[in-house]
Amino acid sequence: MTIEVLKKLYILSLIGLYACGVAHAEEEPADTAVWNKDPLGLETVVVTATRTPKTLKDIPVVTRVITAEDIRKVDATNVKDMLQQELPGLEFTYSMGQQVLNMGGYDGNNILFLVDGERMAGESMDNIDFSRLNLSNVARIEIVKGAASTLYGSSAMGGVINIITKEPSSTWAANVNTRYEGATKEWRHGASADFNIGKVNSLTTFQMTDADALHLGEESSLPTYGSKSYNAKERLVWQVSDAVKLTGRAGFFFRERESGTVSHERYRDVNDGLRVNWSINPLQDLEVAYSFDQYDKSDLNMLTRKDIRDYSNRQHIGRALYNLHLPSWQSQLTAGADYMNDYLMTYQFSDDDKDRSQNSYDAFVQWDYSPSKHWSLIGGLRYDYFSAASMGKPTWKLAAMYKTGKHQFRASYASGFRAPSLKELYMNFFMGGIFMIYGNPDLKCETNHNLAVSWTNYGSLGANLKYCLTTAGYYNFFYNYITTATVQREGKTGQMYTNIANQQIAGANVTAQLHHHDGMEAKVSYAFTKNIVKKGQPDLTAARPHSLTWRIGYDHQFTPNYGLNAALSGRFLSAVDVTEYTSSALEEMTQTHYEGYSLWKVSLSQRFVKGITLNCAVDNIFNYQPKNYYANSPVTLGTTMTVGLSIDIDKFF
Repeated sequence: MTIEVLKKLYILSLIGLYACGVAHAEEEPADTAVWNKDPLGLETVVVTATRTPKTLKDIPVVTRVITAEDIRKVDATNVKDMLQQELPGLEFTYSMGQQVLNMGGYDGNNILFLVDGERMAGESMDNIDFSRLNLSNVARIEIVKGAASTLYGSSAMGGVINIITKEPSSTWAANVNTRYEGATKEWRHGASADFNIGKVNSLTTFQMTDADALHLGEESSLPTYGSKSYNAKERLVWQVSDAVKLTGRAGFFFRERESGTVSHERYRDVNDGLRVNWSINPLQDLEVAYSFDQYDKSDLNMLTRKDIRDYSNRQHIGRALYNLHLPSWQSQLTAGADYMNDYLMTYQFSDDDKDRSQNSYDAFVQWDYSPSKHWSLIGGLRYDYFSAASMGKPTWKLAAMYKTGKHQFRASYASGFRAPSLKELYMNFFMGGIFMIYGNPDLKCETNHNLAVSWTNYGSLGANLKYCLTTAGYYNFFYNYITTATVQREGKTGQMYTNIANQQIAGANVTAQLHHHDGMEAKVSYAFTKNIVKKGQPDLTAARPHSLTWRIGYDHQFTPNYGLNAALSGRFLSAVDVTEYTSSALEEMTQTHYEGYSLWKVSLSQRFVKGITLNCAVDNIFNYQPKNYYANSPVTLGTTMTVGLSIDIDKFF
């Protein structure tokens, strides 16, 4: 550990001790913190795994939840940092200047991201624009690993990550916040306002960022750019009656990336939606929703100031979801249907046909049955149809849970799929003036079969200590994986999307949590991932075999005017060999070795009187820097410090 790091930690300690001393001087110490009846979050109500509200401990499908409390304690700067610090086996890497996701051997296009249950338009390198996701007013993040296509259709074959907004406040709330991160000199400012007028609630959020480029050195193959972004959202909830609720939303996102001196890349998104929830009677409810999302890319010429749009992805989605409770059968029936019109205009298509569109339709049914207090069973069936490829795809699932005492046993089977995208079907693009990339109208759907088992044990060790231990294992049979393969056309080497041979992904996860009455807590999670490919076939995934995340923290409210949360967190990822092209002409492939690494972080959050919170963090405290910066290298220049301030204005009144 360097002298500079020790200085920073010393300053953080002085700040905390001084503030604590002031708080104790003003008021007598408070009693021991009130015991949280559910410190492990087992009573958290979630919806993603079944599309119906259930407590976490009662769901047959293994679900991981990152709560608002976790977000506060981890002190992550964005969703990507949050997920990497909480989920072992998940890593963001780089490809052609864009960040891409790998989770348990699955690429980002196999992981479905949702915001309040709604899909997002637009992609870069087969991933959504992660810059659109922020942690403002997030109630929780629900993660379901494994095939979830029976409920969510295409792109959910590797899992679902659903970011859920906080519920409306009972009166009103307002917050302003700011944050500075030293490595990129990034400023992030945000504000939110939430208020009720009769039966109408309004939630408005705004966030802006301004960051410099990271200078990784001349040998780096990772281009990093400075950028500015703006993100505004509005949600209106009208409780029309005791039985009917309307929810409307609208959002705007803008990001400008300083990709060069001659031109800047611009990204825009406009989205809106309307949802109607009707409680027909105590046993039946219906949800009908419409959503619109348009994501555009353009290039701004810095000399002429002309802004030319060359990419637009527009989605119209209609959805209906019906639930019927059957008390006499101790079960619940869920049925739904979706329609989506997907339009894509891109410079990556041929000049003669620059836009394409398709319609997709689906219907699904799910039966949730609890024959006794010990058993819970879920079965589901779905069928999807896609007009562009003129293909349909059925999926199904079956999950069971047995509970006895402090033990929960879960087992599930589910099938999943991803339909080829419009880009993969029709692409015709001269990449960087070096080689062509061709679409393939004959592509088949990617499919998988997922088997998973888990065991959870929770309880108390004495009067003041609670624990939870979860172990899980899974096996995926992966068919018709879509990737680009080298082809020869008109005497030139190029790439064409194709279905390659089958692969298998096996893995295991272990998570242990401890929570003490006085505010001490610890969480450790380990993930093992193994990609199984046939001899002679390249392993194109970048999944690291072993990964580990941890957090040890202390959270205590010393007085009504002062509270403290201190945490030591980190993550470890083992070395991995990735098959990559060795030349721009795509003539040879070889394995590139990426070393293992660990990153440690110390964070200190102090809560002062009237809703003032001061956050300080030192990231990468052991000053790790990779030998070379390539696609799977962590983008860090060493130790950096972050400072943030948040003020809850409503607590002043």
